[in-house]
Amino acid sequence: MLNVSNINVYYGNIHAIKDVSFSVEDGEIVSLIGANGAGKSTILKTISGLLRTKTGDVAFGGKSIKGVAPHKIVSRGIAHVPEGRRVFLQMSVEENLEMGAFTAARSTIEGSLENVYNRFPRLKERRKQIAGTLSGGEQQMLAMGRALMSRPKLMMLDEPSMGLAPILVEQIFDIIKELNEAGTTILLVEQNALMALSIANRGYVLETGKIVLHAPANELLSNDAVKKAYLGG
Repeated sequence: MLNVSNINVYYGNIHAIKDVSFSVEDGEIVSLIGANGAGKSTILKTISGLLRTKTGDVAFGGKSIKGVAPHKIVSRGIAHVPEGRRVFLQMSVEENLEMGAFTAARSTIEGSLENVYNRFPRLKERRKQIAGTLSGGEQQMLAMGRALMSRPKLMMLDEPSMGLAPILVEQIFDIIKELNEAGTTILLVEQNALMALSIANRGYVLETGKIVLHAPANELLSNDAVKKAYLGG
């Protein structure tokens, strides 16, 4: 579904992403793990068109999306849930969700809203509430619901557990699994490597802009170097 080939991304003179290549197959959950500053968020921003790669290519569904405008990438089937959630704080829950459907046909919006409310009943209860008054967990649900409004084939999640209490982290990861089981392919960036790898099919370990390890998730969970660096083992 997604094929990232030898991308190199710079912030000015800083070489942030160095010859990174990886793939995500249809129906998978693939996790990118690594320390803060390793380049995980930069990779997602590059895929979604917010940053440009100097070399290499990003292909989705067999077609290059390198240089394609971000809103057109959304319309092709990729939704990006950014780090920090980035909901529209002064808008209502329902207005936030409707913003997620800006590339969709108007006739699909009502059905998409119903789907999101069925998956996130709490959002339905708060649909007229201002988003800035929601809890952190509710804002994360809203950010995920907003992404679902575009009916994505691939959802990219950047640090969905950030700042949440442990019980809410478990709830968010249960939702991610449910979304995947319902047919959405997931690319997951997450500091909580144990939780991320526990639901993933495969994982890539990123260090200072380079992929240094790639394996099935269960193998990474039992890898001594990974356990020592990321799992507290």
